[in-house]
Amino acid sequence: MKRKLIAACGASLLLLSASLAAEAKPAAPKSLTICTEASPDGFDVVQYNALVTTNASADLIFNGLVAFDETTSKVVPALAEKWEVSTDGLSYTFYLRQNVQFHTRGTFKPSRVLNADDVAFTFDRMLNPANPWHKVAGPSGFPHAQSLQLPERVQAIQKLGPNTIRFTLKKPDATFLSVLTMGFASIYSAEYADQLLKANRLGDFNLEPVGTGPFKLRSYQRDALIRYDRNPQYWGARPQIDQLIYAITPDPAVRAQRLNAGECQISLSPRPQDVSSARADKLLKIVETPGFMTAFVALNTQHKPLDNKKVRQAINLAFDRTNYLNTLFNGTALPASNPYPPGTWSYEKNLQPWPHNIARAKQLLSEAGYPKGFETVIWTRPTGSTLNPNPQTGAELLQADLEKIGIKAQVRIVEWGELIREAKQGAHDLLFMGWAGDNGDPDNFLTPQFSCAAVRSGTNFARFCQPELDSLIAQAKVTTDQAQRTKLYLTAQKVIYDEALWIPIGHPKVTALTRGNIAGYSVSPFGRQNFTAVSVN
Repeated sequence: MKRKLIAACGASLLLLSASLAAEAKPAAPKSLTICTEASPDGFDVVQYNALVTTNASADLIFNGLVAFDETTSKVVPALAEKWEVSTDGLSYTFYLRQNVQFHTRGTFKPSRVLNADDVAFTFDRMLNPANPWHKVAGPSGFPHAQSLQLPERVQAIQKLGPNTIRFTLKKPDATFLSVLTMGFASIYSAEYADQLLKANRLGDFNLEPVGTGPFKLRSYQRDALIRYDRNPQYWGARPQIDQLIYAITPDPAVRAQRLNAGECQISLSPRPQDVSSARADKLLKIVETPGFMTAFVALNTQHKPLDNKKVRQAINLAFDRTNYLNTLFNGTALPASNPYPPGTWSYEKNLQPWPHNIARAKQLLSEAGYPKGFETVIWTRPTGSTLNPNPQTGAELLQADLEKIGIKAQVRIVEWGELIREAKQGAHDLLFMGWAGDNGDPDNFLTPQFSCAAVRSGTNFARFCQPELDSLIAQAKVTTDQAQRTKLYLTAQKVIYDEALWIPIGHPKVTALTRGNIAGYSVSPFGRQNFTAVSVN
């Protein structure tokens, strides 16, 4: 009896030990894999203007002073917990959060928390040509800072204390606060920059980023994978996942296959047919919202004969928008006539999309001196996206439309990174492109796409610099009176429409497909990505 009791006790002890061991064993890390459509240009977001780069860097690794709350359409605190604007509208004073930690990397361990020096460095780098980091951006410079004319708008940046910094503007600017919500305004570590500068490793800013965001970059294999780890010291809400993977999958059909196979839990920029298929699949969910974005074809006004307004108008009249939207978007995009979508304040509803009118297009070409047409080149990307679901098919549809009025267009398919670089230099004739706003302000479209400064920075893909239009855009920034701004923007839209600087195509829905076990994910009308609340059940 005694031996049995001892044996039983021993068995109980073994079971208890096994139970304790099971409890002590760390839980498997929770991972989330996203099938994305393209490789980022890098991770130094201030150098680039592509949304895919913002999604891979600013949306995960960094934070700005402020953020845009899409549910309330208001600017909200981020790294700055509060701010004050002077009564004359010239000074913005920001008060930083306490004890915000920068990421630790293999070669860098921060010795201090975020402070005003980091904010000062971040913006001085973009605005001051004497800053040793200014030249790192190369010949393209800092596209957003330049197109938004920040060097001309900011008079001074002054550190008032360890956690207080003031921006003084040269004149009032109704858009300044909303501009700071954009990805390019992400805050960098001045300490990390100093370390890299001393070691002559300036390229690491783009390859080994250090931010304050919810995730840290672990590794990047171009055209394959980006791996991120949760930032355990993140100042905001703790992400629900431990590891985040971007599976770079340019072909949308392959993205759909990988989602169906469970190789990724979220698939971005699905084709309309994949969305239709998902509606009948109980294992998948569709997440969508109207996008604050526009698909368009930019007409390079610096290239003959596209410098002729009648030629540009003829091209707009030749384009069969209805056929294009039905073929590529299958009812998931609204036809466009303006740079920004309906519902945006100051939207000019009296401008209708250019009609499809071959006879009138031929007449305008003849009046412009090209009765037999001319030769040109249509530039597009190789892989699909929200704003361009099937680039080659779309380009071929435009090619066929132009042929009907005598314009012989060659289709040139260019890898995304090269396409952006070449287009910013103005190498294209006709360019399939899209623009997603970062907030609800109309200026977020007009200044980057139609100002003279944006021609120099490269984001004005129409390469159009006209004093009248430039003045309208500039005047609208200096008043906080929305009614006055609206009048100016209505006039600006009429100029853009009459000059036929774009072929406005459509305003698509932003859609993602997810596995059924994903919770907490929502799509942004601006195309931005936020995975902090996403969980895998």
